[in-house]
Amino acid sequence: MKRIILFLSCVLFIPAYIKAQTMQIVESPNKKLKVKIHIGEIIEYQVFHETDVILQKSPVSMTLVDGRIFGKSPKLTKVSTRSENEEIDAIIYKKAKVKNSYNELNLEFKGDYGIVFRVYDDGVAYRFETTTKKPFYVKSEQAEFVFPSGQSAYISYVRGNHPSIEAQFFNSFENTYTYDKLSGWDSERLAFLPLLTEHASGKKAAVLEADLLNYPGMYLHNENGSTTLKAVFAPYPQKTEQGGHNRLQDLVTLRENYIAKFDGSVVFPWRAIVVATTAGELADNDMVYKLATPAHGDFSWVKPGKVAWDWWNAWNLYDVDFKTGINNETYKYYIDFASQQGIEYVILDEGWSVNLQADLYQVVPEIDMEELVAYADARNVGLILWAGYYALARDTEGICSHYSAMGIKGFKVDFMDRDDQPMVDFHYKTAEIAARHKLLIDYHGTYKPTGLQRTFPNVINFEGVHGLEQMKWSPETVDQVTYDVTIPFIRQLAGPMDYTQGAMRNAAKNNYRPVNSEAMSQGTRCRQLAQYVIFESPLNMLCDSPSNYLREPECSRFIARVPTVWEETKVLNGEIAKYISIARKKGNEWYIGSMTNWETRTLELDLSFLGEGNFKAEIFKDGVNADKVGRDYKREVVDIPGNRKLTVSMVSGGGFVARIY
Repeated sequence: MKRIILFLSCVLFIPAYIKAQTMQIVESPNKKLKVKIHIGEIIEYQVFHETDVILQKSPVSMTLVDGRIFGKSPKLTKVSTRSENEEIDAIIYKKAKVKNSYNELNLEFKGDYGIVFRVYDDGVAYRFETTTKKPFYVKSEQAEFVFPSGQSAYISYVRGNHPSIEAQFFNSFENTYTYDKLSGWDSERLAFLPLLTEHASGKKAAVLEADLLNYPGMYLHNENGSTTLKAVFAPYPQKTEQGGHNRLQDLVTLRENYIAKFDGSVVFPWRAIVVATTAGELADNDMVYKLATPAHGDFSWVKPGKVAWDWWNAWNLYDVDFKTGINNETYKYYIDFASQQGIEYVILDEGWSVNLQADLYQVVPEIDMEELVAYADARNVGLILWAGYYALARDTEGICSHYSAMGIKGFKVDFMDRDDQPMVDFHYKTAEIAARHKLLIDYHGTYKPTGLQRTFPNVINFEGVHGLEQMKWSPETVDQVTYDVTIPFIRQLAGPMDYTQGAMRNAAKNNYRPVNSEAMSQGTRCRQLAQYVIFESPLNMLCDSPSNYLREPECSRFIARVPTVWEETKVLNGEIAKYISIARKKGNEWYIGSMTNWETRTLELDLSFLGEGNFKAEIFKDGVNADKVGRDYKREVVDIPGNRKLTVSMVSGGGFVARIY
């Protein structure tokens, strides 16, 4: 880490407390963002961007089971300020360097607690802290976001019909977006983060949380048709029982009257508001990464890359002389394919361990794991194992030790489907244990990332997204194409996502239908290729069958070659739910991806960032009939014009991708 400027100053209010109304102000380095903190009988804060009110007075507090309330009748004892201007050396990220510049205000109160406010040029964040040395229980946290009237939002509700708010705490964190007025919020439903609002001026504000390490995740709710969003947290589980999918889930049957418990001092998660004047600023935001706890130790062994994946394509191989399925012959075929294509990993998804036992030491007789590991090692391919939550949680240390010693490279952990305090703690502890054994972790069936990928860079991916797997069963009414050009501005604010692109059966608008065993995508072939550039995914799946990729050598070579981590990222254009173009650099090559919604679209891309010199581009563009036959595309090698303007045309549901060298 290279530190450029560090400034620290303190102002002490001792010994007398400030009894009158007090207002503290902290501004962003560029002076455009301002937070006003009002300290009276309660603590409230406001957020301004230039002359626009982003948040009206919004109260914050934390109620403990013993009756204490952090933030009620607060007695301010100390105020300190700090400024930071540094560059972070990012590990396994969308850029090599992250600018981390902010002004910070630290408020300490009688009762061993404080609140820290940080203001960046692109957003604000606050968190509670306590220095108490005694155990305590948090009954509830008040985190309210009071937006100006008339605002609309992109809302990702908890999916499905639930009999109560509490029932929604068990969910897969996967849904498309509802675009509506905040005042039109469905009061019977919770929404998960990130959530994006639109100001009357056109500015955008996204609600996030970061550095969630040992505390329940935050949902949002609006119960009265206002523009005030209130945080909701899952209470601590009192009783759980094994059950759910193949007995791999831990189902909560009774909850406590508190949300978290601690043995002593603690730093709570950040509540953050990202503020953007354009949609493009959202698609290249680093707020969660900046707020996360930095990594400690050596993570140079972590190897990002791509994964040949079995489950989405249902082990459907053809032109082979063996019966395909969960057996060594099938996985050797996947390994050979990965080795030939230069793909780093093969995953053994659900089915390699004995069903209904939730015991990862029991391997089905059709699989000889040690033989597969040796076969893969000889071909420079690593193996990753799928693991249901309950099976891994019952002996995380032993399982990680056992399979690391065997030569397994990591686990894809699935079916957590909760974010209460014990489940969040599981994510942290599993990452820590896996790191000791030099294992990668891909958290599937889980909530959005909140920065754990910075704290433990071996946590290389997260789901928490309505990914391509949904196309195996979703009805024709599900609009995945529009979702694809929405998530770069919202879900991707939180961090990488296990979307699992790469479909070779590509359906035009009226041709898609769910086919579980021979799944297809919505949109064109070039759209699938562009997703490898636009979507952030350091461990990136090739969802389709190796047999299908081998019939598509041009596309397969491109997918195998595209990096999964980057040195630079530039958003070239974009409008939420309409289109997006992103350029990313690795080494001496730039990759560009563009996608549109169901509208045909022509864009002019400004490539002036290339600088001087002559450049060529290998491009994949929608074919003339791609709006009818989604897999229709054309590959060309072209010269980049001297004026650095590149025109891109996309059909309905289409895409474009280029490798510039």
